Amino acid sequence: MNESFTHVGLASRVVLGAGSLDRVADEIGLLGIDRVLLIATKSARDWADLVERSLGDRFAGRIDEVRQHVPKEKADAARAKALEVEATGIVAIGGGSAIGLAKAIALTAELSIIAVPTTYSGSEMTPVWGQTEGGDKTTGTDLKVLPKTVVYDPVLSHQLPLKVTAASVANALAHCVEATWTEKADPITDVIAVEAARALREGLLQVLANRTDLDARSNLLYGASLAGSAMASAGTGLHHKLCHLLGGTYNLPHAETHAAVLPQVTRVKAGDVPHAKARLEDALETTDLAAGLFDLFTAAKVPTSLRELGLTEAQSVEAAERFQATTGTDVRDIFARAWAGERPEGAS
Repeated sequence: MNESFTHVGLASRVVLGAGSLDRVADEIGLLGIDRVLLIATKSARDWADLVERSLGDRFAGRIDEVRQHVPKEKADAARAKALEVEATGIVAIGGGSAIGLAKAIALTAELSIIAVPTTYSGSEMTPVWGQTEGGDKTTGTDLKVLPKTVVYDPVLSHQLPLKVTAASVANALAHCVEATWTEKADPITDVIAVEAARALREGLLQVLANRTDLDARSNLLYGASLAGSAMASAGTGLHHKLCHLLGGTYNLPHAETHAAVLPQVTRVKAGDVPHAKARLEDALETTDLAAGLFDLFTAAKVPTSLRELGLTEAQSVEAAERFQATTGTDVRDIFARAWAGERPEGAS
């Protein structure tokens, strides 16, 4: 290899395996946490109950109400709760919303996070935080919010509905695909992203055949972890900026928005990285990356149009104009295609 590059890898301890939820209490001990604030999404409450009992006198308090996009009022309330119970660490169980709320606390209180994901967003492997206020979503990067330990237990997601599973996989695929064309992308992030895409596709097809297949769920957690790692090193670009605008301003569902927007951005951006594009096409077993993503999402019954998610055509035009006004980038064609759900050109 003749290419010169600088790669920055971020350190997280990863524990993956069926039954690994039982190891959370031990992982807390390794970090020296003596007062735990537990955060859980509604669907993860039964699992959170088990963890709470395992903590004994280290349990300090609990938050069971979370919302996507981390509204500022929820973040402020969670920070106040952490102070009230004198938490020295956080265990977040659930999807990206639970982990996002834990990050909001850690951003200001600098508490260690143990993340226990039940979906496949991959955000648990990144130092990226987000918060929404007044229709605007603000994001940033800070190592303080990177979970110290991530516990992946496929048992927690083996009953996850196919609709939620597929949308979450679309979110993870957006992380690994975009990680190949950002300014900080390098050959190492490319390798990680391609392996992530392979595992995510394989796991998704396995789950579509058998929703409770633990091997498939393990594949998806493995792929999501790699996708998050690739994004953590390479950062984000145009695709994520568009999705954050749509989520923060129009309150569109985060994961599904990725499925609608990613094929259209890929159609425009993937040509900038022909070698990574070819490797991703091999991993996804397609001859055209943008169309292959669109077809995979369609086969998994994930909405591939912003119209299906409730965005009006007028709002789509407004969003494109708003984005161009703030960044100078013309995305009218991307938004028009994403709103209509057009299969990207160039595929058979």
